[in-house]
Amino acid sequence: MNTLSIFRKVAVAEGLSYLLLLFVAMPMKYWAGMPLAVKYTGWAHGLLFVMYMVILVMAWMEYKWNFKKVAMIGAASLLPFAPFIVDKKLKEEK
Repeated sequence: MNTLSIFRKVAVAEGLSYLLLLFVAMPMKYWAGMPLAVKYTGWAHGLLFVMYMVILVMAWMEYKWNFKKVAMIGAASLLPFAPFIVDKKLKEEK
């Protein structure tokens, strides 16, 4: 398994964890009084976010991407649904 395929898998997992955090765990915390939902989902999302960034740097070095591309892919991790677009674009580049 190469760096790009690992990054794509982590990007999808990070995107899913972000959506779960925003649209499931946060409502459970504030509307249902279940703060542990955010604690555990947030922890998983944080771990996946760090993995996303570390593997992004690894891919940057290996594939010699330009800074603009890396910055855009990095910024995508901050927007809901954007990691799925990144995955699709990277799949098309193969």
